[in-house]
Amino acid sequence: MNAVVIHMIKASLYVAAFYFVYRVFLSQDTLYSRNRKFILAAAVTSLILPFFTLRISEPLVSEFQAKLSDIIIFYREDAYAATEQGSGLIRNQNWPVLVYLSGLAVFGLKFITDLVELIWLINRHRRSGSRIIRFKGLNTAGFSAFGHIFINERLTTGEAEDIIKHEENHLAHYHSVDILFIEFIKVLQWFNPAIYMFSRSLKAIHEYQADEECISTGTSLKKYQQLLLNQIFSSRIFTITNSFSNPSLIKKRMIMMTKKRSRALANLKLLMVLPVIAAMMILISSCSQNGKSDQEAEMIAPPPPPPPPPVSDADDANTFEVVDQMPEFEGGEMALLKFIAENTNYPEAAAKNGIQGRVIVRFAVEADGRVERIRILKGVDPDLDREALRVVGELPDFEKPGVKDGKNVAVWYAVPINFALR
Repeated sequence: MNAVVIHMIKASLYVAAFYFVYRVFLSQDTLYSRNRKFILAAAVTSLILPFFTLRISEPLVSEFQAKLSDIIIFYREDAYAATEQGSGLIRNQNWPVLVYLSGLAVFGLKFITDLVELIWLINRHRRSGSRIIRFKGLNTAGFSAFGHIFINERLTTGEAEDIIKHEENHLAHYHSVDILFIEFIKVLQWFNPAIYMFSRSLKAIHEYQADEECISTGTSLKKYQQLLLNQIFSSRIFTITNSFSNPSLIKKRMIMMTKKRSRALANLKLLMVLPVIAAMMILISSCSQNGKSDQEAEMIAPPPPPPPPPVSDADDANTFEVVDQMPEFEGGEMALLKFIAENTNYPEAAAKNGIQGRVIVRFAVEADGRVERIRILKGVDPDLDREALRVVGELPDFEKPGVKDGKNVAVWYAVPINFALR
């Protein structure tokens, strides 16, 4: 899968984790500025954290076990015939990319359309020297965006003054910038329910902040609540604006107006985000295969090779890591490394999907010199793992087997094969 899509999937998981923290620990507090900063920081951080992956401890390779030097296999486009050119994204099993890009185009177009419609409304109705724009035709009392306050012509003078005061608080805090940013994140993560919930929460915080400042500067609480009640009806407004009369928020706003103020100690709740981030990083890192989850690998990779023939515990128990005389490959270790390097092909599907990484293959040089019991000790991706198993399986017999106490014995070997994209 395209690396951008994988990144967005990881980012959406972090957004969901951050929203869990907000919803459980922060949403009921009246520390609106803190909650606003948390949501914005969560949106930014969720885009950054996927770049970092914890290194989960690899299967242990004994320091005494015969471990060959790393072999690096680079992808070369000219190593493959061009028979697959023009096969299309669907045939290359990149349908998730098509789905994501289609959604990105639809939601991006909607975002741009809303912006253009709002800019058109400003240019059509604004008056020189005033940031107040009178309008009619939209079922909302008023809203603010881009430094302008939109007021419905049907309002009385007193109602208009109170709503203008409310919307001025939005402008003073640059809430429209927040909305533009979160709408942009929604375009990138259109498939993620958590970002829509975050967007709704951010708009609610904007209203709480504006309400609080109106009341703190002398507006009568009873009069203000009555104004809100008068504005409850179905409305059609732009999604990238702050709206005074959002019916779904009225009840919550009235509750928050009378709620006891949260203490500064409530900021300590922010510490809860640390274990959540740590848990998410461990989860994503443990599921990753060089930037891909196991589930993603299943979607785009062919089925894994059949398991090797069963080997008895007795065979493994009688295989040594250190012996008196180690097995000898014809031509020495350099010839062994050369054989593997020259006969390993970088899988085309893995290269197209940006997959690279270090595969460690373990095998036994039997008492008669044959290479048997080939296993993946550390895998990266089904295609890369399969190629590593294939090339090691083609190794010729060793010229001399291992010797211990004067007897030929089986010896474990491990070979790291690094698949790297230039």
